[in-house]
Amino acid sequence: MKHVACLGAALVAAAFASAATVRPQATDEALVNPGMGMVYYHYSNRLWAYGMYTKPGDVLDWFPGTSTVYLRVLWNDVEPKEGQFNWDIFDSLAQNWIAAGKKIAFRIICCNQTENATPDWVREAGAKGIWFDYVGGKEGIDAPAKRWEPTYDDPVFLEKLENFLRAFAARYDGDPSVAFVDVGSFGMYGEGHTGRTCKLSPEETARIAKLHMELHLKCLPRTYFVISDDVAGSASKDPKSPLMEWAHARGIGFRDDSLMCSRFGWYHAHWGRNAAAHRLPVVLETGHFEMCTGRGNWRKDRLLESVIAHQASYFTIHGFPDVVLKEHEKEVREMNLRLGYRFVLKEATFPDEVKAGERFEIASTWVNAGVAPLPFNVRAALTWSLVADDGAVVWSVTDPKFDLASLPPTLEAGEQPRTARTPCRWGHRAPIPPWNDQVLQVLRGQGRVKETAFDMLAPGIYTLCVSVGSPQGTPEIALPLPNGKNRRYPLGKVTVKR
Repeated sequence: MKHVACLGAALVAAAFASAATVRPQATDEALVNPGMGMVYYHYSNRLWAYGMYTKPGDVLDWFPGTSTVYLRVLWNDVEPKEGQFNWDIFDSLAQNWIAAGKKIAFRIICCNQTENATPDWVREAGAKGIWFDYVGGKEGIDAPAKRWEPTYDDPVFLEKLENFLRAFAARYDGDPSVAFVDVGSFGMYGEGHTGRTCKLSPEETARIAKLHMELHLKCLPRTYFVISDDVAGSASKDPKSPLMEWAHARGIGFRDDSLMCSRFGWYHAHWGRNAAAHRLPVVLETGHFEMCTGRGNWRKDRLLESVIAHQASYFTIHGFPDVVLKEHEKEVREMNLRLGYRFVLKEATFPDEVKAGERFEIASTWVNAGVAPLPFNVRAALTWSLVADDGAVVWSVTDPKFDLASLPPTLEAGEQPRTARTPCRWGHRAPIPPWNDQVLQVLRGQGRVKETAFDMLAPGIYTLCVSVGSPQGTPEIALPLPNGKNRRYPLGKVTVKR
């Protein structure tokens, strides 16, 4: 591949008397990009954890790579009375994150250990369910706490849940500020666990998990969903879960909620890699930081290892963010260099002097230094722009064929560079028609048009910038390059002549 890269540069250089080749030094900054990043756990089945000490307006710019705020709440928190919604617990917080160009993510759960998650009015409407003892609860003196779990395929429960999801969809379906939504309406914590409650068989668990995934897809067809690995067996070592494959085929991604909750660390990295093969983002979450450390299961060195093992795009440390960062600054920095995708420009060759309208090519070689492929719903078109001294874009060309989504992640095989040869031209001279154009007659009569042609791009010296984003050339993805402004990164000067 290195030979191909050099050949592309050589062909560009040979075509022009004056050509420049740059090999920029990649920065080690944490990148905040669509479809990836560190996740801040603001609501954790409790409205007080873990955001109770976070000042309003703080979007965790100080926690490197934080792209998303996660809002995991009880259904009862949002709809305590039928048709009366507490959307303000989301929107009041989300506005600051959206204004900062970051994303929000959700889980709405229907069964929880600390209190009833499904609203009482659902049960009172006739939905079936069971009462169970949460032995870890303390009501009075170490008395078991009574909790209610719905029967997850009960018609009344499903009708009320669908009504809620449609109300949720009216606000959030297709909203570009939403990174992902968990299918969290089934099992303890929304993770598919029923071993301590209704004790569903693996077959029944799979059937009901599919039922709830289908309901979410029906109600929110423009939303990206993930589902917990535990619905397919919390300790299963099956290399290919049929249930996960079923979910991936429908565009539903993978989530592991319990890293380091046991001494084994995790069980389902192979399922994460299967999701990544479908270009679905993989979401990782550790167990509660304090709980895992108290049990002796926490290992700092395994944080980066888990990112690589799962090919993760998102990572959440389940705890107070200031405490987590204070004790894991080095590990967070290392994870950010590998988490998700990370497009690195290794080399670019371009003519540094051209005539307006002259056709040429820019050769560039790229690698994905991250562990994950670009998610299917993120755009990554390569664009070259000429920028004036005042920052104005004067000409822009997007590669019609090269998509950085084709770059393989860097894993055991190492970097796999690929080279683009982008056809370009900087402006051109447009002919001015003869006198039979009525508008032209008026303008010439006013002395405002005297030429027979005009330059769409004025001759001059411009800065060549590279960017990655929409097919229209709008930068959307941050690159590890220095001196970028508005996600356009300068590489050198180009002189445009008439």
